Amino acid sequence: MEDISSLIKEAKPLYFARKKRNARIKAALAMLVVFAGIGHFYSGSGEPVYEYYWNNDLYAVNESSVIEDMGLPTDEYGLLMVG
Repeated sequence: MEDISSLIKEAKPLYFARKKRNARIKAALAMLVVFAGIGHFYSGSGEPVYEYYWNNDLYAVNESSVIEDMGLPTDEYGLLMVG
């Protein structure tokens, strides 16, 4: 039988190489998921697309306020007025 320390010395570089490779693969997949998630929220023109469905009507945040359309008091920015 071979000495256990010689086996460890032989396997050590292979273990760390595999560990480093797996870490790089995980980082690349995480970046891909983040970029795909960010790209999902932007249209081809570069402007963000935020659309909401309310009672089968399509509302764009840039054009109207959902809160105002519900009949609640809003300020000049279309946000809910409190107080």
